[in-house]
Amino acid sequence: MRYAVLGTGVVGRALGSKLVALGHETMMGSRTAANASAREWADSAGSLASEGSFGDAAAFGEVVINATSGGASLEALTMAGADNLAGKTLIDVANPLDFSRGMPPTLSVCNDDSLAEQIQRAFPDVRVVKSLNTMNCDVMVDPSLVPGSHSVFVCGDDAGAKAQVVGLLASFGWPNEDILDLGDLIGARGTEMFLPLWLRLWGATGTGRLNIKVAT
Repeated sequence: MRYAVLGTGVVGRALGSKLVALGHETMMGSRTAANASAREWADSAGSLASEGSFGDAAAFGEVVINATSGGASLEALTMAGADNLAGKTLIDVANPLDFSRGMPPTLSVCNDDSLAEQIQRAFPDVRVVKSLNTMNCDVMVDPSLVPGSHSVFVCGDDAGAKAQVVGLLASFGWPNEDILDLGDLIGARGTEMFLPLWLRLWGATGTGRLNIKVAT
């Protein structure tokens, strides 16, 4: 499988490296080809890794992962190109965090909308699935870093795309019983609004290697 990872930050690099380790060809996309961070990642990640512009990566990938900053996601995806994204599963791991007033950040989108829904409206031919946005990036790709059973969420409007993402999560090491389908993409409002609490939990525990467990 060919993956596009849009975003060169710690989240994009963690996801890209995991995908390469699993044997997937992976292109990291940024605003311009030959981005220094993306080039460094590609050089270190191995022969299955490459880098290019957002458009290059979106055209390359059979599945696209949005790991850009939430406030820049719509612009980044516009640069990636609607034609390059059409018909593809887009895994949105971004959160609409607004740091303009310092820490802690607020949410630029909340309550009756979500970043994932905004992406879906802007790109109606894309199959948007929200997942992995409720935890630190090292836990995303290695759930064993948190002891015991804990939860990862998926939501989206396309059942086939969600099944594809569930399969990817399983390859990352997430047991099926810990993958919770929240239904349609409106569920992204809840997972994105979890971030202020997650940041407080990080501050209270002193570690980002934490997660929540839904017990019934």
